[in-house]
Amino acid sequence: MPQSIPLIHFVGVAGSGMSALAQFHLMGGGRACGSDRSFDRGQSRAVREKLAALGLRVFPQDASAFINNKPDYVVASGAVEDKIPDLARAKALGIPVRHRADELSAHVEAFRSVAIAGTSGKSTVAGMLFEILEEAGLDPSIITGGELVALKARGLIGNAWRGRSLRLVVEADESDGTIVRHRPEIGVLLNISKDHKDIPELERMFHEFQSRSKTFLAADAPGLGAFHGGARTFGFERGDIRAENLSLGPEGSRFELRGIPFSISWPGLHNAENALAATAAAHACGVPLEAAAKALKNFAGIARRFELVGRAGGVEVVDDYAHNPAKVAAALAAARLRAKRVLAVFQLHGYFPARFMRKEFIEALSTGLRPGDRLWMTEIYYAGGTTAKDISAEDFVREIAARGRRAVFAPAREELPRELAKESKAGDLILVMGARDPSLPGFAQEVLESLKRQGSLNAPPGRGPSGPSGPSAR
Repeated sequence: MPQSIPLIHFVGVAGSGMSALAQFHLMGGGRACGSDRSFDRGQSRAVREKLAALGLRVFPQDASAFINNKPDYVVASGAVEDKIPDLARAKALGIPVRHRADELSAHVEAFRSVAIAGTSGKSTVAGMLFEILEEAGLDPSIITGGELVALKARGLIGNAWRGRSLRLVVEADESDGTIVRHRPEIGVLLNISKDHKDIPELERMFHEFQSRSKTFLAADAPGLGAFHGGARTFGFERGDIRAENLSLGPEGSRFELRGIPFSISWPGLHNAENALAATAAAHACGVPLEAAAKALKNFAGIARRFELVGRAGGVEVVDDYAHNPAKVAAALAAARLRAKRVLAVFQLHGYFPARFMRKEFIEALSTGLRPGDRLWMTEIYYAGGTTAKDISAEDFVREIAARGRRAVFAPAREELPRELAKESKAGDLILVMGARDPSLPGFAQEVLESLKRQGSLNAPPGRGPSGPSGPSAR
């Protein structure tokens, strides 16, 4: 590898945003090394192996990366503290340190970028748009937070790909305020709801994002009227791109756009809205509607976005990344479309978000559950830091139960798979919701295995568990 190609050291490289940047750099012929505290703990092995397969040299997060190895610059995740040895050593050596968002912004400006913004749906819309652009033969790239099932099938982590054209799809993240650093060719705003920040602060950032986008698209969604001036709009009731004849079913949705039928294999109004947003963005890139419809019909999905883990005994197990009130409400609405009864498990992520959105979470869960549905809330996921642990999931359960819903606090999560298996019956859907905790997909799989064991116990002698099981083809 020619030494003139920059060598970048990625600190916190196992994270979704950082691993995407590292892959994108490596796929472009770049040289890279990286460290992550999770690697040092023996965690995130699959991510480490896939990064190493692309050429990333992994170092412990103890500054040893700088022994006989001088990177041109360092890229650091916002989740990494300044005091860690890697950053302290880089600064002592005079090696430039960039924030993750600045590295992403550099790519946004260097490419013909489409940046997807909003408090819900970014990963799904980015994935849909990427697959539409591939279907249209545009050979696009993507840097995103969610893992595309189609890219995972190529042996990748799933959150990055580098094509040969200059068309790049990215997520524009509002959670840390870095969205205002991007200058995309096309900016897309999906929605706005309380998440990480209050509405006025989100509005300020989204207006700044709009002003920095050469072309701007905005959904016909609640709270977005102030963004429609100078924007191309899209929606199901009005807009420059207006879809018609929307039909929501248990297995997916259908609609028409300018006489062309669209169908997606993902339930819920929010996924129909996501498909329309991706189509509008693709249309702004010059892609024919027919190509968009074909790609969306075959869209493979995003990991942990209403992902069907499997079925056993007539019961479905679905894993979902829902972590803010709007996403929780959307996941529950989709589950209601395809199940007689929803058995929901929800794990809040972080003590600050739990406090900040407590009222909204309680409202979303209380109204999203039917009287016959059930909810188990495990304790709040703690990823570290100095935040005050002055709130518990039990506080949420108490208020939800007081509103007439069947809610239970489950401090011992390891006991839940067996309890869920005993409680469930044919026609139910078990919905696992939560973010950031890397053990949640494994937990959802444990629930499925427990269902299979329960089915074996209930089956007559000589027969196995009833009903199809195993991972979804999606």
